[in-house]
Amino acid sequence: MDTTRQGAAVNARGIGVEGPRGWAFRGVDVSAEPGALIAVQGPSGSGRTCLLLALAGRMRITEGHATVAGFPLPKRMGTVRGRTAIAHVPGITDLEPALTVGEHLQEQALLGRRLKGSVFGALPWGRRYKDATRARINAALAAAGLDPDTLPKGLRTTVRDLERLEALRLSIALAVMHDPQLLAVDDIDLKLSADERELAWQLLRDLALTGITVVAACTDAPADALLVSTAPADTAAAPAPEPAPVTIPDQHGPHVQPTLQAQHPPQGPQEQQDRHSSQDRQAPHGQADTRKEEAAHAFAKTGRA
Repeated sequence: MDTTRQGAAVNARGIGVEGPRGWAFRGVDVSAEPGALIAVQGPSGSGRTCLLLALAGRMRITEGHATVAGFPLPKRMGTVRGRTAIAHVPGITDLEPALTVGEHLQEQALLGRRLKGSVFGALPWGRRYKDATRARINAALAAAGLDPDTLPKGLRTTVRDLERLEALRLSIALAVMHDPQLLAVDDIDLKLSADERELAWQLLRDLALTGITVVAACTDAPADALLVSTAPADTAAAPAPEPAPVTIPDQHGPHVQPTLQAQHPPQGPQEQQDRHSSQDRQAPHGQADTRKEEAAHAFAKTGRA
């Protein structure tokens, strides 16, 4: 099994996710050891969140091959979900503004794994359960670097009163309460100052040092992270074609000039009419009719513009 006690190895080759509106991302390769810090970088809308959810077993890949903690995706998505956690993902892990920090932590503890061994220890009113829950909450707060003493009202502080970095720490604390082998964090640098971004990345580095594999979506990745890009490959712009030579008949016979634009500056409708009238007088009768038709088309285009 390609795992450690805490971290999960990630290996992916040419993976992609296709939805009703096309490809969210495709052609992504990832190779990371357990305990790695992986930065998913790309512009907004390039599929960063979808890649996080795919590696966490929450979204089915539609092409390529991937394994997380040794389990293949998408065949073992359920197993991968049980070994991973996600944080700060809009629309999925949103915090309730009216609830307090302590209420979020207590709710997450109720959703977590029950104590093993004694049946009575798993009961919410049991002393062992309360002690274990308190220990899990304290460990999660410490791992996320969220000190209740620095909050306005401690654990009774509502989410709406938290700063952005504090809300990010709380979301990560809720995720690590499940003891994941892989933690996926979305928008790690969204609306944070430069100093706050450095603190956020340092938090993820500390989590990776404990053995947890951390995957974070960002706009600008730090130099020490394993970079994975979801941006589509840049395609060089095709050079503009050279204007085709234009043959203009005159009284001395046809001659070829490179471009009309180089010979004649832009003209208004009245100037174009005068020019075509002069050429019509020089050209034979059949050619003059053709000139009149071309002039009519030119005026029609000018009017539409």
